[in-house]
Amino acid sequence: MQEFDLVVIGSGPAGYSGAIRAAQLGMKVACIEKRNTLGGTCLNVGCIPSKALLHFSKKYYEVTNHFADLGIITDAKLDLPKMLVKKNQVVAELCKGIESLFVKNKITKFNGTATLISNNVVEINNGKTPQQISTKNILIATGSEIVEIPNITVDEEFIVSSTGALKLKQVPETMVVIGGGYIGLELGSVWNRLGAKVTVVEYADSIVPALDKEVGLQFTKILQKQSIELRLSTKVLSAEKKSGKVILQLEDLNNKTPQQITADIVLVAVGRKAYTANLGLNKLGIEVNKQNKIIVNEHFQTIIANIYAVGDVIAGPMLAHKAEEEAIAAVEIMNKLAGHINYHLIPSVIYTCPEVASVGFTEEQLKEAKIDYKVGKFPFLANSRARATTNTDGIVKILADSVTDKVLGAHIIGPDAGTLIAEMVAFMEFGASSEDIARTCHAHPTLNEAIKEAALAIEKRTINM
Repeated sequence: MQEFDLVVIGSGPAGYSGAIRAAQLGMKVACIEKRNTLGGTCLNVGCIPSKALLHFSKKYYEVTNHFADLGIITDAKLDLPKMLVKKNQVVAELCKGIESLFVKNKITKFNGTATLISNNVVEINNGKTPQQISTKNILIATGSEIVEIPNITVDEEFIVSSTGALKLKQVPETMVVIGGGYIGLELGSVWNRLGAKVTVVEYADSIVPALDKEVGLQFTKILQKQSIELRLSTKVLSAEKKSGKVILQLEDLNNKTPQQITADIVLVAVGRKAYTANLGLNKLGIEVNKQNKIIVNEHFQTIIANIYAVGDVIAGPMLAHKAEEEAIAAVEIMNKLAGHINYHLIPSVIYTCPEVASVGFTEEQLKEAKIDYKVGKFPFLANSRARATTNTDGIVKILADSVTDKVLGAHIIGPDAGTLIAEMVAFMEFGASSEDIARTCHAHPTLNEAIKEAALAIEKRTINM
C-alpha cells in the first residue's frame, strides 16, 4: 500500500492549489480526481469555458453592433463550431498546465472516485480492481454539482445545465434561463450576444438578490437594455418537450396567475449543491448540515482531526477563489503555520457586460446592522478612459464609516469591474479609509480613476463631476 502525508480528493481550484502548497511545504502528496483531466468543474465545465465564451461572444457582438460607429466596416459571420473548438483549446491548455504543475511538484495523481475507509485509508475506484492508499491527512475538496428542479428533467439537449449550455451546436432562436444568479446571467448573456432571444425567469423579486440594491437595480436596467427579458417573482411549475420545443408552465407569484412560455432551449441555473457522493462520510461519523455541507471547525477540520474539508463542500459562498484560499490555509494549518482567511473580504464578480463586482458590506447590510456610513459614487460616464473606449455604463460606489472613515464596502458595475475590485480588496485588507484612497495617485487615463473619484465623493470633492 502506497503511503502519503496528504491525500487530496478533487483537483479543482481548491484541490490542486492545496496539493501544490502541501508539496511546497515538503509533504508527500497524492490527488484523486474522477475526471480524466485535472481542474475540476471550474476549469473543465465552469469558470474557464464560460469566461472564454463570454469573451468570444462579446467580441462578436462588438463587431456586429458597434464597430461601424468606430469607422470599422466589416461583414462578420459567426462560426459557432470554430468558436467552441477555441473554447475547448483554452480548457485543454490549462488542464495540461495543471498536469505539468503536478509533475513539477512531484504530486501523484490517481484517476477515479474516492471512498474514505478510515481516517488513514482511502480507496480509489476506477472501474478496475479497487486500490487503497494510506495517508496521515485527508483534504476533501470535491466541489459541487448542479441543483435540479422538481418536474424538470435535464437532458442536455433541449433542457440543459450549465455544462450543456457551453456546447450547444447552434444558436437557439429562443432561450429561457431558469435562475437569475451569476451562472444564469453569464450564460444567458453569451447566447443573447450570439443572437438568441433570452428570457430569464427568477423566483425572487430581483436578480442576484445579494447585490447592493442600487447596483442591482442599475444592473437590471442594463440587461433589459441589452434585450434580455427578466421575469421576476415567477415560479417554474413544469416543462414539457413537444415538437422540438420546450413549453414551460409558470406562475406569477404576485397575483398567482398562470403563464406559459415556449423556448428552443431551457437552461436550468438555479444553483449548485455540495458534491459528497460515495465518500463514506456517514460510516466515519463525519457530520453534514441541512444543505449536505460538511461541518468543519475554524481550522477546516471535520469531527476527525486529520480529515479536512474546504471549498464548495463546506459553508460559505461557492467561489473558486474562496476555495483556493481555504485549501492553502488548511494545508498550512496542517503544517503548524498560521493559515488564515478574511471571509469578509472575499470579492464576488459577475462576468456579464458590464461586469459587476463587490466586496464587504452593502448599504442594506449596514442599515440592518445600524452602522452609520457615508456614500461616495462616481459614474463611468465621467471617466475619460471609459469614454475613450465607449464603455460608459455603470458606477463605482464606496461605503465608509461616518465616524472613522474606514471603508466598509465597495461595489462596482462597469468595464473590468472584476479586475478593479482587487484594488478595493487590497485597500480594505489593510484597513484603509476613503481618504487613503482619495490621496493615492492613480494613473491617467485609467478606469481605476473612477475608484479615486468615488473616494473623493465621500467628502463631496470629486474633480471630474
